[in-house]
Amino acid sequence: MTRHLQAACAVIALALPVATAAEGIVTHPFDGTFDDATFAVETAIIGQGLVIDHVSHVGEMLNRTGADVGSDVEIFREADVFTFCSATVSRAVMEADPMNIGYCPYGIFVAETGDGVMIGYREYPNGPMDMVENLLAGIVKDALGD
Repeated sequence: MTRHLQAACAVIALALPVATAAEGIVTHPFDGTFDDATFAVETAIIGQGLVIDHVSHVGEMLNRTGADVGSDVEIFREADVFTFCSATVSRAVMEADPMNIGYCPYGIFVAETGDGVMIGYREYPNGPMDMVENLLAGIVKDALGD
């Protein structure tokens, strides 16, 4: 393999989602701090004309309650989940199947572990919910600066 082809493959590999141990979760590494990543995700969501319903501070909760449940394992240095809906996308997927309500609201997470900062979301069933995955992928792409 030529040096140029190797370099091109490396660039493509960086742009692809990272496989995780949790099936159905898409993650992308973020080159920056946790605070930069949360700002980028918030900005990307709002930039789509969406309203963030809630930010769940999962990392804080896990760190705060670890001793209470008999654990000293630090899972995340920090981790937040941003939840939101899209009137347009939600209407389309729920007109296709009203039971798609079970997937709403949608979420994008930012997490920092010893391996670095990542941004991600869960996958949804094929079909109408592809619209949701496309929305989430676009928001994450914006947050990553791609």
